Amino acid sequence: MRELNLDQLRTLLAVADLGTFSAAARALHLAQPTVSLHITELEARLDARLLVREHRRVEPTAAGLALIERGRRLLREADDAVEAVRRQARGLAGRVRVGSSTGVVVSLLPQVLQALHAEHEGIEVEVSILGSAEALARVAAGTLDIGVVALPQPPQAGIRIAPWRTQPVMAYLPQRWQAPARVTPEWLAQQPLIFNDPGTHLYRLTMAWFAAAGQSPRARIELNYDAAIQSLVAAGYGGALLPSQLEDGAALPAGIQMRPPSPRITRRLGIAHRARGVDGATGHVLELLNRFRRRRAGAGTSADPGG
Repeated sequence: MRELNLDQLRTLLAVADLGTFSAAARALHLAQPTVSLHITELEARLDARLLVREHRRVEPTAAGLALIERGRRLLREADDAVEAVRRQARGLAGRVRVGSSTGVVVSLLPQVLQALHAEHEGIEVEVSILGSAEALARVAAGTLDIGVVALPQPPQAGIRIAPWRTQPVMAYLPQRWQAPARVTPEWLAQQPLIFNDPGTHLYRLTMAWFAAAGQSPRARIELNYDAAIQSLVAAGYGGALLPSQLEDGAALPAGIQMRPPSPRITRRLGIAHRARGVDGATGHVLELLNRFRRRRAGAGTSADPGG
């Protein structure tokens, strides 16, 4: 048996609901012979009588009633499918996969996602905690739509990377330490330290800052999870250099004091996405991220290692 024709099914429902071929033709904006042809072809396709004429009205047979009951569900689902595709094409719905470091996830993305939900509640954002190299690799492979990455990055074919924000890197120190007002490489190198993982941009940024002052300290532990580093700092295990994650006057976690390094250190962030084939939902997320593009107060560039 050939597949059901949805236009013919819609015609059957209109005739059954309105009671005549002429009324169905007017409602569907079809010629009456076209309505008759739809029903004839549908009955031939199913090899069953679907309608009978009784007292100037057309009534469904038992077979017709069975098809009408299921046909209403089929048409609703078909209409829902068409609307879902249209919403996706217009960027009103869809899933956008975003990769970012823990610091950005904690301090910035909640604000972005809150604004996105208010404006485009049909768009779902799936967030993965990733380093810059892995985020770029996944964007290139098509398994990630947007990557929040540390800058600078080497050019990659097919990927567009635009500057987004700058974050001042601050010294996070245990509250009980007697720390100077501004932390120098010489002073910090003498303290127990917690570093980011050596594969990260932040690690290279940190080591360049120490190296410029002739220092080469060793860390007690290396992690790639900012929240865990902050917990260790609060517990007195060591100090760390981390991008400032305080937004809008938020308070420091208990047990931590924060000092500006001297010279200043700045982490620059960018937004990476495929240069072509950006769908509507991804476009809306990119537009919203661009609204959050601004330079943090006190940010500088004196310690950027350029790689």
